Amino acid sequence: MRVADHLLLACTAVAVLCTGAQAQAQTMVHTPGMKMPQVSAPAAKKPVRKAVRPAVRKPAATPRVQAPAPAVMDHSGHDMTGMDMATPPSGAALPSSSADHSGHDMGSAPDITAHGSGGTNLAPGNAPAPVPPTDHTADRVFGPAAMAQSRALLQREHGGGKASFVSLNIAEYQVRKGEDGFRWDGEAWFGGDINRLTIKSEGEGAINRGKLFVESAEVQALFSHALDPYWNLQAGVRHDIRPQPSRTYATLGIEGVAPYWIETEAAIFLSNKGEVLGRFEAYYDQRLTQRLILQPRVEINLSAQDVPQTRIGAGISNAEFGLRLRYELAREFAPYVGISHDRKLGRTAGYARADGESVSSTSFVIGLRTWF
Repeated sequence: MRVADHLLLACTAVAVLCTGAQAQAQTMVHTPGMKMPQVSAPAAKKPVRKAVRPAVRKPAATPRVQAPAPAVMDHSGHDMTGMDMATPPSGAALPSSSADHSGHDMGSAPDITAHGSGGTNLAPGNAPAPVPPTDHTADRVFGPAAMAQSRALLQREHGGGKASFVSLNIAEYQVRKGEDGFRWDGEAWFGGDINRLTIKSEGEGAINRGKLFVESAEVQALFSHALDPYWNLQAGVRHDIRPQPSRTYATLGIEGVAPYWIETEAAIFLSNKGEVLGRFEAYYDQRLTQRLILQPRVEINLSAQDVPQTRIGAGISNAEFGLRLRYELAREFAPYVGISHDRKLGRTAGYARADGESVSSTSFVIGLRTWF
């Protein structure tokens, strides 16, 4: 080849190499994530100017104006500028500079930890307690005196009305050796929850050849006053119709429900002859089923002295023990069967032997318990 051809080939190769390098540089510049360092030209220096200090003037007196609250943005993106950001009342803590995560500004809520803020959070002291409120609101309008009369009338008509009750705890026929007998024991009352008039009666007799002979019978008229929900104090008179000669007694007693629901009666009697007698009764209703009830019962009579006219001796004159099983056809109507044992004791037993009477007797009883 000629020299001229060699020079042309060399120039062509140099031109191709230069073109490839320039294309690679442009590709790297436009490739994402590839940042090529660039050399910047030195910045030209700005001319320095001498600062001129302005003259100081005294501002005119102007009224102090509270600056508007800055715009507060909570996490939900709501502008809180329009909300009331006034200074909290005296004694309350300043609100927080940011709102809660729900987007509501809680700055206006009072600080419950501050003294004297109200409610139960009061300053300590020894001031007297406030007057407790009453449930008689009408007293403020009509006056306490007028409303007291109205409430008393309402109680008499609805809560303090009168009621009555009649019960016959024992009404029975006694089958025993020798001659049969009969017995009764009951009471009735009329009144309210506190004060009542009570009438009691009890007695017994014998049946001989189809005829009834009353051996003992008494009637009591008593004023009964409630001591509490379980006990009544009773006072009045008792009159013995049999035996003869009859006696009249001043009576003081108590009746009610002892622990374990034992119905109890106790009384002391002072006769018009100066004789002092006493009596104690108790019985208990043991419910075997809803209708079948077993009732053990005891009655004890006492005397402070011998009374030959009525054949009563000092001490325990007689005691009666009974066991009765009743079936309530209805709550107010219950027939029963049972056993009753009666025994005279002490000087009373001596009077019975002297009169040719039996000292003790055991009876099979059949009877009816009712109330209305």
